[in-house]
Amino acid sequence: MYIEQGYKGNLGLWKYLPFTVLFFGVSILGLIMVLLLNIDLEAIMSAEIERKGMNRFLIEQISQFALFLVLLFLWVKYAHKQSITSLTTSRKKVDWKRILFSFGLWALVSIVMVMIGIYLAPDDYVLNFNLKPFLILAAIGILLIPFQTSFEEYFFRAYLMQGIGLVAKNKWMPLFVTSILFGLMHIANPEVGKLGYGIMVYYIGTGFLLGIMTLMDEGLELALGFHASNNIITALLVTADWTVFQTDSIYRDVSEPVLGWDVFIPVLVLYPLLLFIFSKKYGWTNWKDKLFGKVLSKEALEEVASKNVQL
Repeated sequence: MYIEQGYKGNLGLWKYLPFTVLFFGVSILGLIMVLLLNIDLEAIMSAEIERKGMNRFLIEQISQFALFLVLLFLWVKYAHKQSITSLTTSRKKVDWKRILFSFGLWALVSIVMVMIGIYLAPDDYVLNFNLKPFLILAAIGILLIPFQTSFEEYFFRAYLMQGIGLVAKNKWMPLFVTSILFGLMHIANPEVGKLGYGIMVYYIGTGFLLGIMTLMDEGLELALGFHASNNIITALLVTADWTVFQTDSIYRDVSEPVLGWDVFIPVLVLYPLLLFIFSKKYGWTNWKDKLFGKVLSKEALEEVASKNVQL
């Protein structure tokens, strides 16, 4: 009962509004400024990278998410009086083995996909490996990128999913709302400008994957591992001049950006396969109830708990 973990905090649904309004307010304000002022984000990024260097620019990108993660944890602890463990999982403690398994599995898949892409279109990639900058990048990526991915998971798949679920009293609404909002959050990424709005299928599809993982597994661990793996491997293996992450990666994609199979294959093929593997490993059952069922009220939950104690 992952969504019901929200009852372990000091209830008051208004408490979900301040932090949510703060984050989306900052994001929407930035997007409005870009649209109204017709700001060329790619040009600004290129100028900043040339002035500061890729690694410093990456650190500055990640630092804002680290700040939001700290603020979210403090808000949950002091305003909601809820433990980070109950925000993370319905288990008694966070299952790090789940995080590592999810991380490793998707890292393997990502590496294989990149290698296949290079094999099929070698002219689209340039070897960019330089040992010293790469080692610095690896240290930054492994240590800091999880702050960015963890904030997004804790905010969308934990905080908002629990909050919306407690209000809606069902599971499908938080799944749909958080998945769509997660996708829309990426609408200002330079990838959207280059590939068009069709890439939103990938972002929103990834949101649904992470939401389904969280609800079916009754915890955030698998989503945390997947998201960190996806962004770290991407940053280390291959980047392009038009992507949100500009890094000293092993390869650079120099092809003309086109919305192709590499966008839709993950959503249509790899994500369902990943869910199948997880379902077999962790014995997922009762999909309909876990994804579309009702969220118990606090009173009903306490009644069930008392009956279990009596038994």
